[in-house]
Amino acid sequence: MQGFAGFMWLLSIALILFSGFALFDAAIRREDAYRAADKKTKPFWLIILGLAFVVNLIFNVLSFLPIIGLIATIVYMVDVRPALRGLPGGGRSTRRGSSSDGPYGPYNGGR
Repeated sequence: MQGFAGFMWLLSIALILFSGFALFDAAIRREDAYRAADKKTKPFWLIILGLAFVVNLIFNVLSFLPIIGLIATIVYMVDVRPALRGLPGGGRSTRRGSSSDGPYGPYNGGR
């Protein structure tokens, strides 16, 4: 019985880390990337993944709510995240360079 309890504890930690990673990933993506990928909105996914994270922290793995949270996290990781990463710039909110930058550096206008 002690081995089963240890396994369930490890599974609980894995679910917490998985949902935490998905929440962090959703938080660093740009708002307009969600609309461009036609995947709900950023606040929607932040609320859903935040609830999944909190539920995984509070409830036991064998209860019903963490399973629903796991399904939501899997949907984000398998459907939404690849669509966001497929956009130019990967949907990340960090900005590098200016709007006049080309593929090989800044455009100087022939100067």
